[in-house]
Amino acid sequence: MAYDAKTRPAPLDEAAWLAGVAPETRRDEAARLLTIFREVTGFAPQLWGSSLIGFGRYDYRYDSGHSGSSLATGFSPRKAELSIYILPGYADFGPILARLGPHRAGKSCLYLKSLSRVDETALRELIRAGLDDLSARWTVFPG
Repeated sequence: MAYDAKTRPAPLDEAAWLAGVAPETRRDEAARLLTIFREVTGFAPQLWGSSLIGFGRYDYRYDSGHSGSSLATGFSPRKAELSIYILPGYADFGPILARLGPHRAGKSCLYLKSLSRVDETALRELIRAGLDDLSARWTVFPG
């Protein structure tokens, strides 16, 4: 996710942002994910756009010449599902995903209906593995 005017990283007022997450169960999950991502990455959260919480960032330039910056990893507490961003999404994380619990996956995004139904240890391993995979391709910065 390259940033433009809408998705540039900005400081996060956690209390204010969490207050805007609904319903309450999704707010509780977002608070838990803030803790998990902070502990796994060691990075402070930043707000990307209006609802995406990113941890770290990386700058990229493709052979085509396209370049930009993006969050290194993060999440968004969508109404229907939690979106977990594991970038760049090239590695095979099948063994970790097999232990994770109910989910569906896109190329760089993992969708969870409920945080309480997944194995938190596997989720932590997945976040770390995704960040390590990204770091092998691009330099990852704290924010």
